[in-house]
Amino acid sequence: MILNRDNLISRGLSGMYSTDIKASKATDTITKTTDTGTKAADTSQASRNDARWQRLSRFDLGSEVPRRAGVMTPILASGFLKVLGWEIVGSIPNVPKAVYLALPHTSNFDALYTIPTLLALDLDIKIMGKQGLFKNPILRSFLKWAGIIPINRGKKGSVLQASIERFKTSNKLHLGLSPEGTRDYTKEWKTGFYYIAQGANVPIVPVAMDYNTKQVRFMRPVKTTDDIEADFLKIIEQYKGVVPKHPKRLSQPLQDINKA
Repeated sequence: MILNRDNLISRGLSGMYSTDIKASKATDTITKTTDTGTKAADTSQASRNDARWQRLSRFDLGSEVPRRAGVMTPILASGFLKVLGWEIVGSIPNVPKAVYLALPHTSNFDALYTIPTLLALDLDIKIMGKQGLFKNPILRSFLKWAGIIPINRGKKGSVLQASIERFKTSNKLHLGLSPEGTRDYTKEWKTGFYYIAQGANVPIVPVAMDYNTKQVRFMRPVKTTDDIEADFLKIIEQYKGVVPKHPKRLSQPLQDINKA
């Protein structure tokens, strides 16, 4: 695999029982036992899934996690998601600094669930925006409330370095990024998020939006190491089976993991 600071080259990752109605009692007993065992296995599997994806609320966040300090907003946002049939699951590490990945991103509808999720959790995740947007004082106030932070994108590598410096000078900072960089199909991921996390020495928290289960899923955090390929695999494999709004637009790395 070839990896650089701009792109991640996509890596290919690569009974039915029948019962005769004339069967003997002994056969019937075996069949019933088998059915009972199958049901028990299914129940056990469902329990494991439920245990893995516990519902997440603002009350589950630790003291180190940055908060928006909302009062009514979390209640209203939680109610909005409930009406739409969506739920927030998983866990958020109790750390003051982290990089979040928003995947897969295939539709503008993603924001319809993402923003209420952050408000419902009272979670203060920052998103990078062009510095020029902050020149208007009215717009600047709104952008700050929305969690947008100004970034100068004029120079090559400036976003990466500026992001790392912001982490180093902040007491608490949770930064949200989209590696795909587009709502359309893309063959590669942008790898800036990885180098930001590595340079700032903070964990990467994969977040998935699964339109099949209607879950916004906060998954297992990944700490960067010296093995970028192994780290990417730890991230990507957590998205296996996640269904986006538009499956045909799913990025190639996520398509590959679903074929594995």
